[in-house]
Amino acid sequence: MQDQQRAVRARISGRVQGVSYRVWTRGEAVRLGLTGWVRNEGDGSVSALIAGTDTAVNAMIDRLWQGPRGASVSKVAIEPVVDDDLPTDFRIIA
Repeated sequence: MQDQQRAVRARISGRVQGVSYRVWTRGEAVRLGLTGWVRNEGDGSVSALIAGTDTAVNAMIDRLWQGPRGASVSKVAIEPVVDDDLPTDFRIIA
């Protein structure tokens, strides 16, 4: 049975800026074969759009709770995304 495709938007809070969280997120997403983007937000959080197989998206959500060395994640809020115009790669955006 083949995994379903899905996309989610994640908002990660805690000490997630100034610790290379975006670079780490992109690396993890690429390893999992995901597409989307990651960016810093003005309130100190990080947002990400994550798209791929259900299994890979779930694995990435679990990894978002860990983050890179130096990060301290206090919350990962997830909401589903319905969009036919998803990115074809994973990038860091401003």
